[in-house]
Amino acid sequence: MSQTQDIDIDDADGVIQSVSGPVVAATDLNARMNDVVYVGEEGLMGEVIEIEGDLTTIQVYEETSAVAPGEPVTNTGEPLSVDLGPGMLDSIYDGVQRPLDVLEEKMGAFLDRGVDAPGIDLEKEWEFTPEVSEGDEIDPGDVVGTVPETESIDHKVLVPPDYEGGTVESVESGSLTVTEPIATLDNGEEITMRQEWPVREGRPTVNKQTPTTPLVSGQRILDGLFPLAKGGTAAIPGPFGSGKTVAQQSLAKFADADIVVYIGCGERGNEMTEVIEDFPELPDPQTGNPLMTRTCLIANTSNMPVAARESCVYTGITIAEYYRDMGYDVALMADSTSRWAEAMREISSRLEEMPGEEGYPAYLAARLSEFYERAGYFENINGTEGSISVIGAVSPPGGDFSEPVTQNTLRIVKTFWALDADLAERRHFPAINWDESYSLYRQQLDPWFEENIDGDWSAVRQWAIDTLDEESELQEIVQLVGKDALPEDQQLTLEVARFLREAWLQQNAFHDVDQFSPPEKTFLMLTAIKTFNDEAFEALDAGVPVEEITAIDAAPRLNRMGTAEEYEEFIEELKGDITAQLRDLY
Repeated sequence: MSQTQDIDIDDADGVIQSVSGPVVAATDLNARMNDVVYVGEEGLMGEVIEIEGDLTTIQVYEETSAVAPGEPVTNTGEPLSVDLGPGMLDSIYDGVQRPLDVLEEKMGAFLDRGVDAPGIDLEKEWEFTPEVSEGDEIDPGDVVGTVPETESIDHKVLVPPDYEGGTVESVESGSLTVTEPIATLDNGEEITMRQEWPVREGRPTVNKQTPTTPLVSGQRILDGLFPLAKGGTAAIPGPFGSGKTVAQQSLAKFADADIVVYIGCGERGNEMTEVIEDFPELPDPQTGNPLMTRTCLIANTSNMPVAARESCVYTGITIAEYYRDMGYDVALMADSTSRWAEAMREISSRLEEMPGEEGYPAYLAARLSEFYERAGYFENINGTEGSISVIGAVSPPGGDFSEPVTQNTLRIVKTFWALDADLAERRHFPAINWDESYSLYRQQLDPWFEENIDGDWSAVRQWAIDTLDEESELQEIVQLVGKDALPEDQQLTLEVARFLREAWLQQNAFHDVDQFSPPEKTFLMLTAIKTFNDEAFEALDAGVPVEEITAIDAAPRLNRMGTAEEYEEFIEELKGDITAQLRDLY
């Protein structure tokens, strides 16, 4: 239930000395690093970020206007933590896990300062089914029971990692709240459905494994050319208007992850509103239930307090780790890490720290690494396996990929999807530049594609890459002498590459059929274009002019493959027509 922190100056641990935006300095505060404190008469939530002698520096997660020196500061003695338990899916939080939908019911669209509410409903009853019995030995991380959290996800109630474990003395079942004990151990420990975990501390695992399964996205350019592994890391940098948010939303909608955590970090409010309105209405392609039944949204828009933006990515990754511990595959979208870095830069400047490149703090690279390193494919402490795939959007000013956030991100992530403003202007979406993008997971994922899709997957993909590379080289010559000056075989290569770009790489995110392309369809479409390529060069070798080859009736139908509902039948028929028509020419 929402409440305002009532602060009595007589009970306060410290006193405000100065206020500089979200940074507050306090004296006489007995605190440790990262302790959560309540600042001022209104009890604004903050976190200790620096201690020097008797002076404690606090970053406040709310607007600090009208907060004055002399007001009280009260220390909780606890680090910034999140509530973990059933009820997080189908929820919308701010950067410090305050449930925005719950607070809106209490106060309307504009929230009061100093207002707080638990991250999960403490009064709602959940139907708990135990999976342990009296006398069972359980260890940290073990599954005690399950709760049907949503239509799509069974919530596995775990022994907290910081518990000792022991022998079960009693176990409950039926309708229970998250604060009621569901099991009691012989050492006196009581297990509930609710856990708390510090956001800046990763949850423990046994080991981090090499990922060998792709995170199928349904986007042809990603699955086909630059795949991401389950447990992998990817960056989507691009200038304004190049489609970062649409690309991330498509990934959130269609990636074959069990759980989606979407962090709107400093983005425009209208974009986050679109996510909040669309996701509850969108059917999940995997289950048919609403997509929100396996999604957790964290909304920290550009008009929200800057300090909360700095913490929102940690809140999101901690929630993702919790579901990973249950053995689920989690996809985390951070849109965008540039706004997160800007929040760090603003707080760093108010702390008067020595600036690094372009004013960012010197620890920018370390913070980015800490975040992305929490992704991976893990063996959990309970013996299950789970993954967190992190996809971070980057918003370089003016599309300059040499700026610090993009460059430091590139040193960490293994998949780079470079968005191109020129492609976006030509209405080519997704506007991912195939010459600048790369994936370091390609080789370790090829065996999966060859076993599950087709044995020729890597060979046909390599042909497409070589054709697109050759087109890029030929375009430089075309700019100088024109296309007609090229030999006929090179003119034909340009035509094949055009079909690769327009029929295969281009994809309509708003078309009911084309917005999602399973790997089987991605491969079949590519084989159709390769069929045209092979038969066309056979015809050219037989003396058929290139103009006649490109004028066959079947060729334009390549551009309709993506929107064909019965794509297998359409593509097989098209391949037969292409072969017959080209062979009729000689």
